[in-house]
Amino acid sequence: MAKKTPRKPQKAAARKPSPKTPAAASGRAVSPVLLALAGVIAVFAVALGARFIIGRDAPETESMVEREAPVIAPASPIKAPPKVAEAPPPPPPVREAEPAPVPAPAPPLQVTEAPAPVPVPAPPPPPAMTPKPVVAMLPPPVAPLEPPKVAPGSPLWKKNALPFRAPPGKPAIAIVIDDMGVDRKRSNRAVSLPAPLTLAWLPYAHELPAQARTARAAGHELMLHLPMEPSGSADPGPQALRVSLDKGEILRRTKAALDSFDGYVGVNNHMGSRFTADSAAMAPVLGEIARRGLLWLDSRTTAKSAGLTLAREFQMPFAGRDIFLDNEMTVSAVRGQLAKTEQVARKQGYAIAIGHPHDATIDALASWMPEVQKRGFVLVPVSAVVRAHHTGG
Repeated sequence: MAKKTPRKPQKAAARKPSPKTPAAASGRAVSPVLLALAGVIAVFAVALGARFIIGRDAPETESMVEREAPVIAPASPIKAPPKVAEAPPPPPPVREAEPAPVPAPAPPLQVTEAPAPVPVPAPPPPPAMTPKPVVAMLPPPVAPLEPPKVAPGSPLWKKNALPFRAPPGKPAIAIVIDDMGVDRKRSNRAVSLPAPLTLAWLPYAHELPAQARTARAAGHELMLHLPMEPSGSADPGPQALRVSLDKGEILRRTKAALDSFDGYVGVNNHMGSRFTADSAAMAPVLGEIARRGLLWLDSRTTAKSAGLTLAREFQMPFAGRDIFLDNEMTVSAVRGQLAKTEQVARKQGYAIAIGHPHDATIDALASWMPEVQKRGFVLVPVSAVVRAHHTGG
């Protein structure tokens, strides 16, 4: 600054036009040094200024970068939330639109249509066809063989007899099932066994004519199972024949029972150990049975029965029971009695066995019937035994 002070008068002098050439020359001679010095100063000043400027810019740039980085970093999250906040309003409709399609996918409704096939298993409603099982359980009716030729005036038992011709030389077995019609379930099971059986029906069974027709269509032979007074206290059922009744009442009850259904070949006694032992009580009963042209099968509930003796006197067709199958109601016991039936049949050429519609009896018969025929026996209806071995009428 002290050096600059002397310049000021020179500059002032220089500014003033001077006509003197030597002064100007001396001034020009001095100026290069000053100019060089001034240039150095200027360069130095420029350098300082540039450095100052550069140094100032650099920190400002760094601070800007640092500021921008943090500003940008928070700005982006800050800007993102507002966008999220702004986005939510639109999304709600979008999300509502999306759920709408979810239920809207009628495909689920079509899936519910797939369960519609579940109703297809509804064909099990044919279990309403459960009545038909009873019929379905029945074997097809036996192809009717050429029946023995019955003359126009033949007795009723021959007209109602199951057409059957036993092969010669084979022992015959007739299986009779008593007490039919009251226990409908077990009676139907008995009817479903292979034919031919002889089924004896109680006169007080419900819908007796229809039950009997079904059994006859299945290839079985029919009988009336007539209730009679036993020796003990057992109840033989309504309208049973009792020794205390007069002859007129005995006849009335007998006729009512005989009229309860038709298509049967004859009559056997239900219980009756006391009544069948009384000849006077039995006479009007067998007289009416003979008059109608029917056969008599004595169940032999007592060894004192007068039934067979009276049947011979009336010259009517008859037969007597050989074996009871189910006094003991187990399958093994029934099988034992069936073995005894075979022994009797081998000995006398035929055998008549009586059982009842008990589960054990039906089960034993179901397995025994196919086997016994393989052993050379033939199963026949009662009428075939009567025709072959008893000619009372």
